Amino acid sequence: MRPQLVQTLACPQMTPQAVLEIIDHARRKEARSGTFLKQLHKKAAALPSAVTIEGYQPASCLFQFAIEYIEMAPRLIECVDACAREAGTAQLFDPFVKAAIGYFTEPSALLLRYDGLDGLLIRAYLCHRLMEEMHENNHSIRNGGLVDIEATRANLLVHELIGEPFANELDDSITVTVLQIAGTPDYYELNLDPFIEQVNNDAWNWMRRYWESLLTRNHIRFSLGSGRI
Repeated sequence: MRPQLVQTLACPQMTPQAVLEIIDHARRKEARSGTFLKQLHKKAAALPSAVTIEGYQPASCLFQFAIEYIEMAPRLIECVDACAREAGTAQLFDPFVKAAIGYFTEPSALLLRYDGLDGLLIRAYLCHRLMEEMHENNHSIRNGGLVDIEATRANLLVHELIGEPFANELDDSITVTVLQIAGTPDYYELNLDPFIEQVNNDAWNWMRRYWESLLTRNHIRFSLGSGRI
């Protein structure tokens, strides 16, 4: 049987701010130990040919990419939550928001062995993949174009950094979570246009621009064969 990765929903007092504090603590710990950067030196040397790092210090490029990817998670959670409340659809999005926060604040027993920034990268991956799957499981949201292709590329790179088969197990856990939250055809057909209208504001546009340059500003190119993905 596959390890159970789905945790219970976070308790109500857990907020994106609590996630930011967890991240800040891990960054201070990393500044003293350098453990995560050492791991990335090894990972940079073993990346597939589809990933090209054009900076002269590949591990440092991956490190900065990972930091920004991790820090984007609570911002994404906060943005989804705020937009849902403004649109009057909070009850539909609360399970996604609570599950995403819970990855950081109430991780499953299996994830507890991964502490520091490497553990937070796994938690951020779960958060971003959950939001990506939320996007795919509703007709209105999917057609709204909220998830930029760069977010998908970033997730693919983190999948590589986590490594298989564990990253595949994480993906499977996301599938289970989404089925628990929105596993009916009725959810797919829900009209969530009010939510779409809310996310087409300055906050979400800022996030989209941030994603669009996440790889390039860290000198990373992700391609497949002769074409980029």
